[in-house]
Amino acid sequence: MLGATVESSPISREIAGLLDSYQPLVSFMGEYDRAAQKPGVADLTVGNPQEMPLTEFVAALRTWIEPRAKDHFAYKMNVPAAQRAVIAGLRERRGVTYALEDVFMTNGAFAGLAVVIRAVCDAGDEVIYVSPPWFFYDALIRAVGAKAVSVKVDPRTFDLDVAAIEGAITPRTRAVIVNSPNNPTGRLYPRATLDRLAAVLERASVRNGRRVYLISDEAYSRILFDRRRYESPTESYPSSFLVYTFGKQLLTPGERIGYICLPPDMPEREAMRGAITMTQFVMGWAFPNATLQYAVAELDRACIDLAALQRRRDLMVTALSDAGYRVHRPEGTFYLMPRSPWPDDAAFTRHLRERDVLVLPGYLIEMPGYFRISLTASDAMIDKAIPVFAAAMREPVPA
Repeated sequence: MLGATVESSPISREIAGLLDSYQPLVSFMGEYDRAAQKPGVADLTVGNPQEMPLTEFVAALRTWIEPRAKDHFAYKMNVPAAQRAVIAGLRERRGVTYALEDVFMTNGAFAGLAVVIRAVCDAGDEVIYVSPPWFFYDALIRAVGAKAVSVKVDPRTFDLDVAAIEGAITPRTRAVIVNSPNNPTGRLYPRATLDRLAAVLERASVRNGRRVYLISDEAYSRILFDRRRYESPTESYPSSFLVYTFGKQLLTPGERIGYICLPPDMPEREAMRGAITMTQFVMGWAFPNATLQYAVAELDRACIDLAALQRRRDLMVTALSDAGYRVHRPEGTFYLMPRSPWPDDAAFTRHLRERDVLVLPGYLIEMPGYFRISLTASDAMIDKAIPVFAAAMREPVPA
């Protein structure tokens, strides 16, 4: 199918192009799915749960699946109780108060990002994203006919390269996507960096004669280590969108609920409110299901064991460093991004897979020569993987 001509293809040009671009990821995930079925493997590939879910999450679903009224399972857009719970949580954690009308419930951050990009972009616009990125920024941007522009982080610190972002802005730039803390590097961008980025975007907006938006992917904003405080990019730049998912703090990526928030001082908020709601309609009802919305107050208070996640981080960083790997200490997220001891990270990850340790090769996320480790693996998986990593470092590099 992928080899068919455009004229003979039964699918759209847009989707055919995306299929071609994403074929390496699709192929890898097929191999991964087969390998992950083998008993006893150490699965450190993606941010999936490897242990039973939080009891608070299960209890909340059991409570709210019971109907309270005849319209309990009727069409639901933004359930006010869910919006109020989001507002209360953000006020408590950040000291920022959002208006009810500026909180839009979505079926996860994936949908939230897609909604925002479609709401503000026209065909031919450009959207900058920070690399290494989450898998699907490129696809979401291209799906609306816009051009995806990748800008690398500073390779020494994994911090935003603000000068490079400024250099990538053109008159067609419509938005910049920032993910802090970053998947996959774990870097939490400091306020000083975010303020410099805000100044760049403000200057670009004036120069271009139209607003350059900041899309803040805050999926991991509650997955922080060492008691760090989260610094939201939206607090540096008013023309921003806060996009969040509960799937990370609860480690329930299969239960899709999140939200979009508009900052209190966002220009043209009324028009943007209407644009987001209309986009949620035309994207096929991009609202979460009713039961999850009813449970938001309970979900917002629950979180996975961050101390246990931090212990896994510390154990793995120490073990990898002792074995001779070049590895940073992430400040948040589920991930480590060590340097591959082999130049070919795909070959190295295949070598590990043959020894029942599954990780993600860096080439799939614009970071060849590295590999990603997920700390959502169980302690037993971490313990199994560490000696395999050490042994792999001693293996000769293939010619």
